[in-house]
Amino acid sequence: LMALATFICFVASRSHEAYTALAVIEVVITLLFFLLYLLKLDKKMKWLFWPLADIFNSVIAAVFLLVVCLFAIIIKTNYGTLVGGVFGLVLLVLCIVDAVVLFRKISLSGPRERNHPTR
Repeated sequence: LMALATFICFVASRSHEAYTALAVIEVVITLLFFLLYLLKLDKKMKWLFWPLADIFNSVIAAVFLLVVCLFAIIIKTNYGTLVGGVFGLVLLVLCIVDAVVLFRKISLSGPRERNHPTR
């Protein structure tokens, strides 16, 4: 929702295309991961360790959000760009929290947890 709010602020303020592109890419990637876990496709496609891919997505998004949102706040061509930059920085914090929580939840060397008992 925060990525969507950032996207809406950047679009409404007619800010630079790079700001809008980053926000829309983050919305799309977040929706794809949400659908992946909602439809349990991560269980069917076992060739990739999806929580680790989610961590990499969060870290890379945090780096891009840091750069773009700081530029949006520093330049602040209008009020919408400033608000979009602030929402983007909040999204940056959420991405970092997501990466830390997922990293603590997974174990790369030990056995993976199962949600249901095996028969």
